[in-house]
Amino acid sequence: METAVKLENVTKRFLSTTGSKYSEALTDISFEIAKGSLTILAGANGSGKSVLMNLISGLMKVSEGKIEVSSKPGLVFQEASTQILGDTPREDVAVGLKNLKTPKKEIPSLVEAALKNVRLLEKADFPAEFLSGGEKRRLAVASILAMRRDIIIFDEPYANLDYPAVCDVNNLLSQLHSEGKTVILLTHELEKCLALADHFLILQKGKLVYDGKPEGAIKLPLEQWSIRNPLTKYESVQDLIWR
Repeated sequence: METAVKLENVTKRFLSTTGSKYSEALTDISFEIAKGSLTILAGANGSGKSVLMNLISGLMKVSEGKIEVSSKPGLVFQEASTQILGDTPREDVAVGLKNLKTPKKEIPSLVEAALKNVRLLEKADFPAEFLSGGEKRRLAVASILAMRRDIIIFDEPYANLDYPAVCDVNNLLSQLHSEGKTVILLTHELEKCLALADHFLILQKGKLVYDGKPEGAIKLPLEQWSIRNPLTKYESVQDLIWR
């Protein structure tokens, strides 16, 4: 098994607002994520999911421990519209390529291929601000794919989406997984997507409390970690996906 992400005894501390003491957002976290896997990271608000995401993506530095990634991750924010910098999808995908100093003659074909891959080519010149929530997430992914990122992290991708948009996101996640991308999904809405995952992590108060298969976690009293067990409404893990 090739490893895409590896954490060894990672701790993250923040100085208090008074500057008098440190508090730990993450404590001694260790796990590995396989290349080409789809991992769901769950946990209640304040469990440390966002801090962990920022550490893996390189937006923060660890206080202790070590993080290794096989390639630079791409990050899709909870509010995907905040990372749209171009007036149209075509212009937006080009922004990242220009920042990477990609040869000018290569940019049009890379942009077109990325938009086609996420089913947005027909809206390449459509005003980006008028895209739906699901389409904006697809546009964020197109920018990541154009920059040849193999690890993609989604932060609460179902936030403020209606049923069709949730299904749209799930189709995209399934596609990326089937293409061999390493996908990390931060969410508490397990009933919408758990059947997509082959790896499941749970954080509670900055500590890793579960690392394994979704099928194993779903048999446990998830409420002890402030996570609602979705099987109270569904019969099996395979039912836990909105299509």
